[in-house]
Amino acid sequence: MTRFPQPDPSAIGGVPTAPLAFLPDPARLFSTRAKRLDFLAGHSANLGPWLAFLGRLSDLQARLARDLPPATPLSPDRVRLARESRMPPLDRRAEATDPQLHDILDRVLTAAAELEMPDPARMALLAVTSAPLADRHWLLENILSDTVPEDSVAPHLFAALAVQLHMARRAATLEARQLVPIRTGVCPACGGRPATSSVIGVGDLDGVRYAACACCQTQWNEVRLTCLCCGSTAAISYRSVETTEATVRAEVCGDCDSWVKILYQNKNHSLEPVADDVASLGLDLMMKDTGLRRGGVNPFLTGF
Repeated sequence: MTRFPQPDPSAIGGVPTAPLAFLPDPARLFSTRAKRLDFLAGHSANLGPWLAFLGRLSDLQARLARDLPPATPLSPDRVRLARESRMPPLDRRAEATDPQLHDILDRVLTAAAELEMPDPARMALLAVTSAPLADRHWLLENILSDTVPEDSVAPHLFAALAVQLHMARRAATLEARQLVPIRTGVCPACGGRPATSSVIGVGDLDGVRYAACACCQTQWNEVRLTCLCCGSTAAISYRSVETTEATVRAEVCGDCDSWVKILYQNKNHSLEPVADDVASLGLDLMMKDTGLRRGGVNPFLTGF
């Protein structure tokens, strides 16, 4: 294990005019994720089968994103009210009853039935497919509220696929310039929590950090050396299972005893916020022994 001290402030990039948010392009996003998962599967002896399975599911999301009719945009009044109130325009709680989300879940279940998958996943798929509306609603609500019970992880996997796709499509109908910062660690589009954050290396934005929403897949700007769980800047440190050149690290807050992964895309442009979160499971296992709380949200890692 390598533990990193607080970084040299001179290494921190920053652009005052960095855009607040980048909204998702669902088809491109899930296609990119699928390709990254497939690549990672071929380079992991232990996680290969799981990463390959998630890659097939992400490809399924990409195909549905291309085939589905356009998502219904929010009314201008709703967007304006959210902006004036400094609230996210997408209401995650209300989305649980959206007929479009339930239609997407049906499509996910139908398409997933054609995929190769482990027997436990197949059993979970059949259970969700035959579940009554109330049970499906419960699954979707849990995903939307980031509260997946550890004793029913498998059924929630398929609900998560539908929620990610639905919410990414909803977020894509927004205008990034209409969004406003909510508070540290909160998505300005839907109020969701981050899966990870990434230090990007693109043109004038080299060294700027963007958190990736685990729900609607929006990425938003966050100041570096800031805890995404409590907003503290006083006791941030970094840990990794690798060397000082590690491109995936745990950003640890000594104030709230939580941590969120940070990916250094400026060192490896192939890193993907969700795929590489799963592929770096070894870091989760290492951090689990510390007793610190994982602050990043990823339904693909629930139970680890």
